[in-house]
Amino acid sequence: MLYLSTRGHPERKHFCDILLEGLAPDGGLYLPEHYPQIDDAALTRLRRVLREQGYAELAFEILSLYIDDIPANDLRALCHKTYTAEIFGTPEIVPLRPLEPGLWLQALSNGPTLAFKDMAMQLLGNLFEYELARRGEELNILGATSGDTGSAAEYAMRGKRGVRVFMTSPHGRMSAFQQAQMFSLQDENIHNIAIEGVFDDCQDIVKAVSNDLAFKRKYKIGTVNSINWARLLAQVVYYFAGYLQATTSNDQKVSFAVPSGNFGNICAGHVARSMGLPIAKLVVATNENDVLDEFFRTGVYRVRASADTHETSSPSMDISKASNFERFVFDLLGRDGARTQALFGEALAREGRFDLSADPHFADAAKRYGFVSGKSTHADRLATIRDTHQRFATTIDTHTADGVKVARQHLGALDVPMIVLETALPIKFAETITEALGHPPARPARFDGIEALPKRVQVMPADVQQVKDYIVRHCD
Repeated sequence: MLYLSTRGHPERKHFCDILLEGLAPDGGLYLPEHYPQIDDAALTRLRRVLREQGYAELAFEILSLYIDDIPANDLRALCHKTYTAEIFGTPEIVPLRPLEPGLWLQALSNGPTLAFKDMAMQLLGNLFEYELARRGEELNILGATSGDTGSAAEYAMRGKRGVRVFMTSPHGRMSAFQQAQMFSLQDENIHNIAIEGVFDDCQDIVKAVSNDLAFKRKYKIGTVNSINWARLLAQVVYYFAGYLQATTSNDQKVSFAVPSGNFGNICAGHVARSMGLPIAKLVVATNENDVLDEFFRTGVYRVRASADTHETSSPSMDISKASNFERFVFDLLGRDGARTQALFGEALAREGRFDLSADPHFADAAKRYGFVSGKSTHADRLATIRDTHQRFATTIDTHTADGVKVARQHLGALDVPMIVLETALPIKFAETITEALGHPPARPARFDGIEALPKRVQVMPADVQQVKDYIVRHCD
């Protein structure tokens, strides 16, 4: 399996090369040359694999379709090292539980940092360590987080041989619990950089550094954001696991509702559906930062400025530049790299928007690729959290509440079971849960007192050169 850039760069690469590289040389994102197809017989076999051998073996089966430069026995061992009951709290890893008729929650937040990002990041840490040891190299990871990616990456990479992490985050815009998870880590290979700005400023810095090819090569810069294909690939697995748990035969379909900011989580669903997984609809749920909902309703993709990016009670979705969206648009446009480059490399830089409303491909977003969307506000998520707690004795976090709210909008029209992807445990957003319910959510004992721990973080302005200088100082 070879990988290509969404912006048309002619070079094709193997998985382990793009694992360590992040962005393509032309600024595009990597995708496989084709999506392997899962027919009825293969889906039946995967159903048996999950039932008899568990999630880790299912992960190996899916990943091995895309990875041919890691020996099969090694890849299987990495999957089994990653997906254990000890790390994820349950043998099922991603158990499915009914919430109400036709609506299910898929638990993705039982990992070390209580967020769905652990599902991919724990594997990524093991892949990095394996490949760096095989090459005798080191890697400096530069990332951006709106809340959960950072802690998941840092917990996955802490103590890993040959890896340093430089994680940017928007200063003062994460919950106290999220900040404490990251900033309390004292490991020498973990560096937290709080940027005076919003998440999009952090993401712009990561892309700017990654696009400086000379700096990137000299200091061996890699990424853990979902622009890294390996992370998105790991997320594809739990779509298969959710479908296989919710159905008893391959002629059944399900839909997935996914809280969406950077489009990585739901892009993994797009990949699973493109492989042949029987997904009826992919429901994009946004918060007040509704760039994605606007596109799927109107065909206009309009990036907001930092000053127009709302600070909300589902802060991990406070994003107005969905970096993974480029992967979907590349597929939507028939994999036209030149046109994708014109949209994401030129139109956005020049105008901050592009308009596909009159393009014949736009209708494919819903008809061929199954995307629909909706928006949730602070009042909506408070009401959804309260209703779900009162009626079903289940407490959900703010982002999952956005997913449930929008899922309910589409549930009747779709007439198939709807799986809402849980994104985090409620304790990560205790202030809003308390506002909704009048009391704080349960806290796992291992996190008692985390907010009071000493913090290790560097605050700096949204300046690419200052971030580069910081990396250089800590690499020498």
